[in-house]
Amino acid sequence: MFKRFVSLEWKQFSRSSYFQKGIAIKILLALGALYFIGMAIFMGSVGFYGIQKAMPNNDPVEVVNNFLIYWFLADVMLRFFMQQLPVLNIKPYMVIPVNRSTVIHFLLGKTSISFFNFLPLFFFLPFSVVLLVEGYSVIRVVAWFFSILFFTLSINYLNFLLNKINKVFYVLAVIIIGLGLLQFYGIYAITEPAGYFFNSIYNKPYAVLIPLLLMVMLYRVNFKFIRKDFYLDGAIAKETKEVHTQEFTWLNRFGKIAPFLKNDVRMIIRNKRPKQVLLMSFMFLFYGLIFYTQKAYQDMPAFLAFASMFVTGGFLMSFGQLVPSWDSEYYKLLMSQNIPYREYLKSKWLLMVFAVGVSFILSTPYIYFGWDIFVMIAAGALFNMGLNSFITLYGGALNRVPVELNVKAKAFSNTQGFNPTQLLIALPKILGPILIFYIPYKLINFETGIICLAVSGILGIVFTNFFLNHIEKVYQKQKYKTIAAFGEKK
Repeated sequence: MFKRFVSLEWKQFSRSSYFQKGIAIKILLALGALYFIGMAIFMGSVGFYGIQKAMPNNDPVEVVNNFLIYWFLADVMLRFFMQQLPVLNIKPYMVIPVNRSTVIHFLLGKTSISFFNFLPLFFFLPFSVVLLVEGYSVIRVVAWFFSILFFTLSINYLNFLLNKINKVFYVLAVIIIGLGLLQFYGIYAITEPAGYFFNSIYNKPYAVLIPLLLMVMLYRVNFKFIRKDFYLDGAIAKETKEVHTQEFTWLNRFGKIAPFLKNDVRMIIRNKRPKQVLLMSFMFLFYGLIFYTQKAYQDMPAFLAFASMFVTGGFLMSFGQLVPSWDSEYYKLLMSQNIPYREYLKSKWLLMVFAVGVSFILSTPYIYFGWDIFVMIAAGALFNMGLNSFITLYGGALNRVPVELNVKAKAFSNTQGFNPTQLLIALPKILGPILIFYIPYKLINFETGIICLAVSGILGIVFTNFFLNHIEKVYQKQKYKTIAAFGEKK
């Protein structure tokens, strides 16, 4: 029966109308996956010797075990936002003599065939082979490797539950961030008890039963959770929701663009994917910690300029790049109304500018790293408002891939609304601030680079009407092609 399921899944995949359209995207994703696989294999192969050289007095296995907790916690966070859980159309199987348990086992089995489950193997398998070559105990290494495999699958099944109960995820996210802050400020080192636990699994091979039992338990919990609602009446029942009218009268002060702003705010509040994009844009605020806390980047101001632009550009980069795809389901209706195209575009621009402003206010704690860093963030915010916002809007005219808001999918693993053209549009948004800052910095000094970056953004704001008029013409020229593209069904 499993063979038949696999055959049906392949036919559904290969015969879909979007299969050929998405080949370019699939190739890009495959190349990205190969890159990460190659890096994982390389790090797994040389990791033992790198740790041995950096910490000659410590056992590399113990060092890895002490930091495994961060690996698994990061895995939980990444899976929630990026892992696309498989979907199986179960209705056809409910009216034919197919065992329900078989269908559920197949569905859960599909979750195990994920890039997130295989990636750790490409690191820990070479690392384990090196351990065996270096004379470590075969039984301990094998048990340790399988315990990591079982923990990885346990996180996979935990993610399945977290997707159904968002409140559990938010509580878990607060705990993870809290533990990270406690570790960072030296208040409580979570690595010590976690390291002791993983070292105990390595030193006592029979302890591999702990992650094995955890994996089995989470599998059974998922099985019972799915089986509970695995009935035809439950599948076809209409979902009833209480509707609350939200007027957002405070947006009326923006005049003609107020209706568009209200639509965007309602869309973000009512739909899962925009809400996840909004949450991920908030995570961009912590991007600077990668660069500002490392001494290696202090002598590379171009990278600091890059980080400063990203700190305040999270919403612009994530939400803005999908304009006008967010409105694809009712874009034809919008375009049939007697409203100026310019007002529609101005509302999108104003929303991005507002988000950059809020992000800049929230980035105030970066003053801790010095006024030079904070001034650079301010200059990056001005560049995002004045130039990156218009570059993003211009790229939207070339983006004609629809986004289905009601589809339950991950915010960033979902490739709806994505096309290779966005990669080209992203280049000036990323390289622009680096070049505008770095050239004056190299020729004159640091302050001149900051001033040039800030002035470029201010000039963009001053010439807002000029940019909007030009972008409006591009959108009007592409209007009917966009409507036709959004009307296609996948």
